[in-house]
Amino acid sequence: MDASSLSISSAKSLAAAAPRPALQEAGSRPYMPPLSSGSRNPSAKCYGDRFIPDRSAMDMDMAHYLLTEPKKDKENEVVSPSKETYRRLLAEKLLNNRTRILAFRNKPPEPQNVSVADVASCHHAKPAKQRRHIPQSAERTLDAPELVDDYYLNLLDWGSNNLLSIALGDTVYLWEASSGSTSELVTVDEDSGPITSVSWAPDGRHIAVGLNSSDVQLWDTSSNRLLRTVRGVHEARVGSLAWNNSILTTGGMDGKIVNNDVRIRNHVVQTYEGHSQEVCGLKWSGSGQQLASGGNDNLLHIWDVSMASSMPSAGRDQWLHRLDDHTAAVKALAWCPFQSNLLATGGGGSDRCIKFWNTHTGACLNSVDTGSQVCALLWNKNERELLSSHGFTQNQLTLWKYPSMVKMAELTGHTSRVLFMAQSPDGCTVASAAADETLRFWNVFGAPEAPKPAAKASHTGMFNSFNHIR
Repeated sequence: MDASSLSISSAKSLAAAAPRPALQEAGSRPYMPPLSSGSRNPSAKCYGDRFIPDRSAMDMDMAHYLLTEPKKDKENEVVSPSKETYRRLLAEKLLNNRTRILAFRNKPPEPQNVSVADVASCHHAKPAKQRRHIPQSAERTLDAPELVDDYYLNLLDWGSNNLLSIALGDTVYLWEASSGSTSELVTVDEDSGPITSVSWAPDGRHIAVGLNSSDVQLWDTSSNRLLRTVRGVHEARVGSLAWNNSILTTGGMDGKIVNNDVRIRNHVVQTYEGHSQEVCGLKWSGSGQQLASGGNDNLLHIWDVSMASSMPSAGRDQWLHRLDDHTAAVKALAWCPFQSNLLATGGGGSDRCIKFWNTHTGACLNSVDTGSQVCALLWNKNERELLSSHGFTQNQLTLWKYPSMVKMAELTGHTSRVLFMAQSPDGCTVASAAADETLRFWNVFGAPEAPKPAAKASHTGMFNSFNHIR
């Protein structure tokens, strides 16, 4: 278990210290070197290593005869006049008195003076895809005072409207990525705080805020208006949240997982009970058919919507898979964007492993020991890469190539464990928040490739191939 979490009382004592502006620049923007590109000589010519003659210039009948003609001993052989006459006539009629087996219709090209540089340029005429430049320093660093140093919470999220939300103590701040402006969404009272989780709805406008008091608030960020407060669902703090369309899934310290339909008054539509300790990780798959949950009991559960819907009265304990391979708390969860049944999970300080699962079969596909606490995981949406953030002892972000799991880069700068990560809507930039009370932005995934123009379809509808119906 990861017991290195600050208590709530110590978090509130931090709030009594001298106030420090939140989400203010903590340093200047570093110099970004341009992508290096080698020169190419498109005019250089490339020649092969041999010359193959024109087969149409070959006399194959003559060649076969000369190759298969038996060897003769000119000195000892006695040839009759009639046989000699036969050979002479055969040579005249069949071979036309020629003795060359291969004949060139055209002369081979003259050798040209080709320099080593020309050969190298020709060899690289079609280079492999250039490896992109990965900046080793943060693009921007902001102050994040009073960020609670608690491994089991989820205090950072980036919405589809390009608004970043971060909970600092009792306050939720919104940072607008396009302009860099900061606003305060809500500050809860001390009896309800600190804030233990934040999660944007898919529309990028509404946000759920989990509290230490076990309540969950739903806010409209366009009008800064509290829409509703969900009470009585959990018996302790709500440290994890996940959206599946209009279903808000909440995970609490009481080990319960609850699906709440925020559109209706009686919002509890499903309850999953499988964890004996705090639920610190929740993630819905891209299809919305499977839910992954990780807990402080070192367990990973996969829940399937079809199983719950087929047995609504027996929704409790109906997990699809119960996986106990991790030896520490399972908080870091990430569904693969290019393979729907692939899930990556990370274990805490006593485990330190990233594991990959086939969620259809429950099989563990691979396990990699990272050497340090795994706090968060993010897939690259444009390439087969995985980014992990870590705790002691290096407090780094590591970019892995999947499936080889070769390290592509290690990003350092945080001086304490990197507890939370969030990805921009375009998938290029990653925000990381650490216990050193800084929020850093990394251009680690690079710009996506320009989409190829779609082929012009000849038919756009089911019946458009018919000019008319008769």
